[in-house]
Amino acid sequence: MNLTVREAVQETRQDTRQDTRQETRQETRQETGVVLRGAELEYRRHGDCWVSPVAGPHIGAWHSTVEAVRIPAGRQWSPPGAAAAEQVAVVLAGAGVGTVGYEISRMRAASALYSPVGSPYSLSAGDREMTVYVWSAVPSSGGTGAAGPARFRSLWNGETWLTPPVASVLFRPGAGRAGLCLRCGIMLPGETLGVRQHEESETVYFVFEGEGQFYLHDRWVELGPGDGVFAPPGVRHGARNPHTGRLASRFVVFGGSVAELPSYLHDGVPDL
Repeated sequence: MNLTVREAVQETRQDTRQDTRQETRQETRQETGVVLRGAELEYRRHGDCWVSPVAGPHIGAWHSTVEAVRIPAGRQWSPPGAAAAEQVAVVLAGAGVGTVGYEISRMRAASALYSPVGSPYSLSAGDREMTVYVWSAVPSSGGTGAAGPARFRSLWNGETWLTPPVASVLFRPGAGRAGLCLRCGIMLPGETLGVRQHEESETVYFVFEGEGQFYLHDRWVELGPGDGVFAPPGVRHGARNPHTGRLASRFVVFGGSVAELPSYLHDGVPDL
């Protein structure tokens, strides 16, 4: 159908306004970050599994992506082309088996997997559905993975511990060719992981256990299991467990950044 000149002009103006609004939203996200709500994830079928984008270009994250993957009982997640990028996966619920190259390990809630460039990986659910958050990034230096970082870890133990509160580094830059940095913070009632900013790296964190607060840009937000935050370079972020009293429980978070060594490895101060 042919458009009149007036209709063509109106359509062009609408497209321009839409592009302007999208650019404005992206600029705002780059300045303030994004709160990620697990209840708002939109899963779509991907082979035998269900996948939802969590972090990526759609929210202004350009150096890595995060996807939530639900693996039905008895099914396997083994994305084609995964060996072209670094992958870090954390199990939120369920149990099963993980493989990286020729290595294999049992996986359950709080298990983490690291797959370097050049190594395929897979996750297979046992007798119930397994929910996993997966980071993916292509190292700017290129090349293939080296025999540095361990392939399997748990949120409950790590290479680096600082107390109080407890902060662990499961996979970090400087060990082999790791560029994705995965950390875990365990905050008892009243504890805080320092509010800071990373000038050269994007940061994505999620809640694994408990209820607590994340600081993002200029405010504290309440978050629960499966929720998280995306902090672009230069945006201040942190976490705390504001609860007190006999019934207060711990607050456990996990996540990390791309390519930048955690600052607390330099100065001994726990942060995100």
